[in-house]
Amino acid sequence: MKTVSSIVENYIKTKPFLLNALSLGIINLTSLSRNIMTELESEFGKEVKQGAVVMALKRLTEELDFRLNHKINKVIKNIGEITVRSALTDYTFAASDTVLNKQADLITDINSFPDIFYTSSRGVNETNIVVSNSVTHLVDKHFATEKLIQKLDNLASITVKLPKENIVVPGIYYFIFQRLAWEGIIINEVISTSNEFTILVSEEQVDVAFKVIKDLKN
Repeated sequence: MKTVSSIVENYIKTKPFLLNALSLGIINLTSLSRNIMTELESEFGKEVKQGAVVMALKRLTEELDFRLNHKINKVIKNIGEITVRSALTDYTFAASDTVLNKQADLITDINSFPDIFYTSSRGVNETNIVVSNSVTHLVDKHFATEKLIQKLDNLASITVKLPKENIVVPGIYYFIFQRLAWEGIIINEVISTSNEFTILVSEEQVDVAFKVIKDLKN
């Protein structure tokens, strides 16, 4: 059975930036209710009283304050080491039966180079490889016969170590990526393990992205 509260909550959940603004308490609930009345009444199928919408928003805001702010902030405050690397190139190849063998050959070659950045991930249809610019010639050599989908250079990586609690608290990545989106940061790649994640951004935006993540801890 549909209720005003359930309709309001479902509506707000489809608006990520609005959801966060509510959690921060920076939206006038009366004005918001007035602006969304038409859509809510269409979903509810009959007239909705504005006071009921305001009350539903108020209850939702109080819940969000706990769910989003208290739990997530506890994890965010305990973010560990933040590591930045520059001068990186990002390759995306179509998945094939020979890609893994090519990666093994590449790793063997780059092991002889000191202080080289290398990471990779494999999806259903694509394989992604990120390396320091100084060894791109090795990628080009080993993957010459593979289908190159995309190659991006002049990138930088930011690797963030998360506390172990990140795997049991929902919304951690959303919280971080939303802050980056607010600053207009374009994320080219996201590579993660259980307790850390790495994002790739342009070298022009890495300073701003680093500051955004670092400031989350304050």
